[in-house]
Formats: sequence, C-alpha cells, structure tokens
Amino acid sequence: MKKIMIALMLSAMAPTAFAVTTIKAEVNGMVCAFCAKGIEKKLKALPEGQGAFVDLKSRVVALQLKDGKDVSDESFNKVIQDAGYSVSKIERVNQSLTEIQAQVAKAGGK
Repeated sequence: MKKIMIALMLSAMAPTAFAVTTIKAEVNGMVCAFCAKGIEKKLKALPEGQGAFVDLKSRVVALQLKDGKDVSDESFNKVIQDAGYSVSKIERVNQSLTEIQAQVAKAGGK
C-alpha cells in the first residue's frame, strides 16, 4: 500500500517538476546595450512573463514564464522581430533567470 501511495504522489508531482519555466533564445542583430534594453523591455511587457534577461555579449535572451502560463514560439519570435532582430535558436528550459545568468557568466569567463 505504501508503494502505491508513493507512486501516486510522484506521478502527481511529475508535470510540475518538468514544466517549462523559461524560453531561452539566441538573438542576432544586437550590437549595443540600447538594443538589449529594448528587447528586455518588450519581453517584460508580456503578461505571461515573470521576468526577462538579455545578455548582449552572448546574444542570449530569456523570458521566465509565470506559473501555468505560456508564450508560443511564434509569439516570442514576433516580439523579437518587431523589435528589429531575429531568433537563430529557441529552446524551452526548466531554469530560472538566475541560473541562466550564472550559466552565461560562467561561459563568458572561459
């Protein structure tokens, strides 16, 4: 009986444990801090977003989603394109903005 209860609890937790929390992309065309701030401002304006991170040097752009919310790849791409840039790679990750910032900083230090 205990094994069944544990299995049920784990299966109930699984969808949240693996939920996508952030859309992470590589963006082409950013050449200055003004470019990066413009993209960050547009992403922060999305009602589904909880926060945004843009790193000019690595060309990484990330939008952390609110719990239970999502933005389609097409909508995300449109925001970037409307700002005058293009997305070269997009992925959905289960990472916080803090984790992505640390990852970018570590890669930049190599």
